[in-house]
Amino acid sequence: MLSRDQLRDHLVRTRIAGDVATPRENNLDHYSSLANGDPYYALGLSFDHPWSYRDVLALMAKSAGVVSDPGHRWGQDTIDPELTIDALDAMAERIAAVLARPEPRILFATGHPTGLLAVHLPLAALCARHGARLLTPGEGWTYAGSGFGRPRRIRYLHDIAMLDDRGNFVHTHDAAPMRHMLHELDGDLPDLVIADHGWAGAAGEAGVPTVSFADSNDPGLFVGEAEGKIDVVVPLDDNVLPRYYAPLTERLVTLVSSAL
Repeated sequence: MLSRDQLRDHLVRTRIAGDVATPRENNLDHYSSLANGDPYYALGLSFDHPWSYRDVLALMAKSAGVVSDPGHRWGQDTIDPELTIDALDAMAERIAAVLARPEPRILFATGHPTGLLAVHLPLAALCARHGARLLTPGEGWTYAGSGFGRPRRIRYLHDIAMLDDRGNFVHTHDAAPMRHMLHELDGDLPDLVIADHGWAGAAGEAGVPTVSFADSNDPGLFVGEAEGKIDVVVPLDDNVLPRYYAPLTERLVTLVSSAL
């Protein structure tokens, strides 16, 4: 496992954190849309308190390390690698605590099959090795994906839920698939959900303990964390080359294993 300093350097070099690819104007547009009540950016969550645009920006500066200056409206934005590592360590603690229970039930899902799937797969294998039952509800359930109008369905790869569109795993922010999966479980909810995007938001909204990964343009999950609906959100660029996530994943796996 890389040292903390080595991992920080790796995160910055690969742009998982530091100067990230997501442009400032995209971040601010999403923060404004969330503050204006657009449900797409809430990622399946509802909020107990009103969040203004300035409130969301201040939270994202605190929780993800984006530039706090509201006058900075174009160009480069950032994720603080120290916040990424702190959240990774907190996520490892939550996962280890659940795995310490007898026969825990864990549900994995990702909206980033070309990115974060590379993190979820080793975590799922680790959980299975330590006695977790990996749940696979809703397999084959089909619905009209948001904004596309054509059927998408839930499909699992090594117990990771994703959306399939005509034989291809696809990027999605939708919360509907996770809502269906939890409904199918009929109240027998997981001990933990490890997910991202709307998969994580819908789980947190349902009261399921949830840990998540989120990019700097996905403020909904960070607001959910601030309101106590999501346990941990790890800030990172969620769509770099999959191999770049390997040191990050190694830290998670090593810390969870060492805690058991």
